Amino acid sequence: MSHGQVHFNTIAVHGAGKPDLTKVRPVSVPIYQSAEFVFDSAEHGEAVMSGKEPGFCYTRMGNPTSQEFERRMALLEGADDGVSFASGMAAIAATILSYCQPGDNLISSSPVYGGTFGLFKDLLPTLDIRIIYLPAETIHAELDRHVTPRTRLVYLETPANPTLDIVDLQETIKAAKRHNLKVAVDNTFATPCLQRPMSYGADVVMHSATKYICGHGDTIGGVAVANKGDIERLRIVAYKNLGGTIAPITAWLLARGLQTLPLRVERHCRNAQIVAEFLENHPKLDRVRYPGLKKCCGHDVAKKQMQGGFGGVIGIDVKGGLESCKKFQNSLKLCTLAVSLGSVETLVSHPASTTHLSYSEDDLKKVGMSRGFVRIAVGLEEPEDVIADLDQALKKA
Repeated sequence: MSHGQVHFNTIAVHGAGKPDLTKVRPVSVPIYQSAEFVFDSAEHGEAVMSGKEPGFCYTRMGNPTSQEFERRMALLEGADDGVSFASGMAAIAATILSYCQPGDNLISSSPVYGGTFGLFKDLLPTLDIRIIYLPAETIHAELDRHVTPRTRLVYLETPANPTLDIVDLQETIKAAKRHNLKVAVDNTFATPCLQRPMSYGADVVMHSATKYICGHGDTIGGVAVANKGDIERLRIVAYKNLGGTIAPITAWLLARGLQTLPLRVERHCRNAQIVAEFLENHPKLDRVRYPGLKKCCGHDVAKKQMQGGFGGVIGIDVKGGLESCKKFQNSLKLCTLAVSLGSVETLVSHPASTTHLSYSEDDLKKVGMSRGFVRIAVGLEEPEDVIADLDQALKKA
């Protein structure tokens, strides 16, 4: 396009024309910050939009940056492909709606993340989808008795947020497959560095990528991975029907996070083990929950299915209940009072009043979560410094 052939305003819009990127080979994955993509011809546009040819048309339906993140996640989890989302909750909702219709039910391990519980409690009943909860540590033994002709999905979260309850993936998935049920696993706490549910036969694995995958607490995203057939089903619901698409810059940040994920997870596990062992016999605590502790009731199963560590999250029950718990939190100096986990800094939260507000008092009792329960997401600091801060705060509780 010659500048002499068009007006100034047109040049402002089009510049020198679309760049030729065919010979550009950046080391880092580029951020394709574009809503639309150019078709070679009218026929090409029709072929891409109809799915007859691979390609990109509109970022809600797929983007090169997000595709790179999805493929990396699929490789790490041992799946064929992935679908990325604007949040972990979007990934969970799309997964559920991919398999369950009005009149159906799903069986879920308990407890689950507060946002997931809220979805199950508030939205799914309005769609006539019923939830059957079974305790995480016994779901494998109880599953057969609770399957009905309308059961479509088994939903698992292990280690559970925030109580660290452990689901026996091998036995639970084996039980589900006896009834030809699909199995979805939230693998956020473990990450593929420690646990790969697909190897036990899971159909879909989901992550709140906001957590360990991002690793720095600076973006929100989600991802689900699956094999062919399941992934196409997910993609239709996620992109075409719901549209909870990830932003290109978010996908870029998450793909970058994956490059250091093994190193960070190794350090999170090491630090959490050291901190948990210190807290295990602390006089101001009624209980310490961490799968890496031999006294933890889920230790043996976690040791079997988690390779390389037990994660970075610890649960503690502070003596004296809620008031002592508040004093403990308000006395922290190094650790940060904030929700979420998987970040470089240690984050401390009170689930009953924050992330798990959707749980009633009765719900909290059922899953063994007291008002004095605190979740500690151990970061990458020197563990001795984290221990010193937790100890001085507990002494003031």
